[in-house]
Amino acid sequence: MHTSGGLRSEEANGAAWEGGRGALVGAVKWGAFAALLGGVGYGLSPIYRGLTIQFKVFLQMSGMILGGCLEADHRIREYEAKLRMQKRILRDRAAWESFEKEYEETPNPKSS
Repeated sequence: MHTSGGLRSEEANGAAWEGGRGALVGAVKWGAFAALLGGVGYGLSPIYRGLTIQFKVFLQMSGMILGGCLEADHRIREYEAKLRMQKRILRDRAAWESFEKEYEETPNPKSS
């Protein structure tokens, strides 16, 4: 399978799942906040009460979509940073093991 951007399919699949979970969590959090604001607006504002139900639904969905997008983006960036850190740790560990192996193979000049 062809991959783009250096991502392997399991990395891309993991990023997609993480983004999906982030979108769901963000939509719930921001949706609850938008519903709270809608309730406050309904209780306090005659202008908000006069809006059509379609526009109120639009405002609610806008908050949920914004929250989903922001949280998904945040989670994907964290996932990528975690993958980069894991790759860096593996690369550093391999370099350190190579150095230790090379150091053990070199003769010690003081023991001669």
